[in-house]
Amino acid sequence: MGASRSRSVDLRTLPDTGAKEHELHGVRHTYQSKVKEEPETMFEKEVCLATEMQDEEMREVEIKNHKVLLIKSNGEFSAIGHLCSHYGSPLVKGVLSHGRVRCPRHGACFNIKTGDIEEFPCVDGLQRFKVEVQDGKVILSISAKILELNKRTQDMVTRSPGNKGVILLIGGGPASLICAETLRQEGYKGRVILATKEMHLPYDRPKLSKSLNSQVENILLRKAEFYSTYDIEVLTNKEVLLLNMVMEENHPKRFIAIGEKIALILQATSVNTKKRKVRFKDGTTQQYDNLLIATGSIPKMLDCPGADLENVCLLRTPEDANKIDELATGKNVVIVGSSFIGMEVAAYLAEKAKSVSVIGTSEVPYQNVLGIEIGKAIMKMFEQEAIKFYMLDHVTELRGEDGLLKEVVLASGKVLPSDICVVGIGVTPATSFLNGSPIKTDSKGTVVVDQFMQTSVAKVFAAGDITSFPLPLQNNQSVNIGHWQLAHMQGHVAALNMQKKNTGINTVPFFWTHFFGKSLRYAGYGTGYEEVIFQGDIGELKFAAFYIKEDKVVAVASLNYDPVVAQVAEVLASGKTISKSEAEYVAFKNELALT
Repeated sequence: MGASRSRSVDLRTLPDTGAKEHELHGVRHTYQSKVKEEPETMFEKEVCLATEMQDEEMREVEIKNHKVLLIKSNGEFSAIGHLCSHYGSPLVKGVLSHGRVRCPRHGACFNIKTGDIEEFPCVDGLQRFKVEVQDGKVILSISAKILELNKRTQDMVTRSPGNKGVILLIGGGPASLICAETLRQEGYKGRVILATKEMHLPYDRPKLSKSLNSQVENILLRKAEFYSTYDIEVLTNKEVLLLNMVMEENHPKRFIAIGEKIALILQATSVNTKKRKVRFKDGTTQQYDNLLIATGSIPKMLDCPGADLENVCLLRTPEDANKIDELATGKNVVIVGSSFIGMEVAAYLAEKAKSVSVIGTSEVPYQNVLGIEIGKAIMKMFEQEAIKFYMLDHVTELRGEDGLLKEVVLASGKVLPSDICVVGIGVTPATSFLNGSPIKTDSKGTVVVDQFMQTSVAKVFAAGDITSFPLPLQNNQSVNIGHWQLAHMQGHVAALNMQKKNTGINTVPFFWTHFFGKSLRYAGYGTGYEEVIFQGDIGELKFAAFYIKEDKVVAVASLNYDPVVAQVAEVLASGKTISKSEAEYVAFKNELALT
């Protein structure tokens, strides 16, 4: 039949998700037409015999030159879009557990019956197609209209004019966007207002360090028309200062057009958490019933002479990325910081810059997260691309001339010529505006939330980089993790609890990095690991690393070794553990399957 078979993993003890299809009546769909349509053209095809597929198997099958993911689970067949809606990875190479399939690249999960999202990062679900077994033959029936559409916007309602409710989301990242979408998916028909300090609609920030020349219109998470269609108001150029006070009102407003909607440009200056009112810098105020704080993080700058020179750059926005790309081409580049942002920028500039030098305070890159062995192997690969490293060192001075950087001085005494310096030494939570408010923060400035993303103040939730939240994998220890995937999930959970769904966060942290055509993946929470068990060959950059703490696997990383990270993520998501001896057995046998 020309089908492509997957490598399945035995996870039969995983619980069924029990996901149900949304009701269709009264809910807006992206594929609905506002005019009367002709009867749909349907295509049918026998794709295989029912006995040809084993239970818990996935295949890609073709119909009219389009691929579909066919799944057999618990003796039943289903069919959904074959590509992950995040970055288009083939799901047939992923992991099938009871009720869902997990993408091998970045961990997104989809319900195999409905195509709905069950784990992030992604904003769209997948198409679902009709499958029947007739006389032992598996028959696909697909509408011509949706055959070409691998993904779909999940069912959402729009605002009802009679609903006076208001939910305000502060922050323009994935936490706020997913919160807004989840509210509409759950039937919330009040006003949804998303406020961001940037001039842009929410965009895919992880792409910036991997492709510095990205144009914002190409990395938007949603186009402008989406917000108009689903009545999500966007407030741009907004910076918030939260105080337990209210000031005067009735100041004039300014407006900009976003799609078919009008969005206010507002600058928040105060929030009264008792009266649930936000005051903006232009003097206007906004009442809310529920508030989400998802303001993200702020890059740290060097604290040394010369840090304010014009060509010393941070990377946070598309404008920052484009500036670095322009200034670095054909020039001497110094990157301060040898973790994920710094290394991704170094990899991108390797062929564009005259020279690239990386300065790090540890012995090898990624040392704190991935360990010495992996750090050494990756550093060697970068050195083969002519990137120079100055490790166990730090910057003491940035020397300039006429306001422009010329040299970077290190504590070791080395002086590096530099036409541009990119600083990637970490971030701080953007929560200083909470000083003096009743919302509880910890010593690092992160907002303390419970499993429902609820802060210490009723009706005020928080999500994303700024939170310290209880992680089930760590026996609900409070942790702060700045992962893109987690921001999605936390925004989703916050929305559910705004709608009184009483849903606690239960997710496995998952992140990735990309350099020189290779992707490194990581799942779990490995802080404080005691040893690492390796499978594969680190020197050949084809390996999996199991991080062990208290005789069990707490995290896994891999390079060119898919889908092991997705497999481990599914095991941990099920509530099971992987013992040290089991990890040693897997490594000894050199097999991917985890039981």
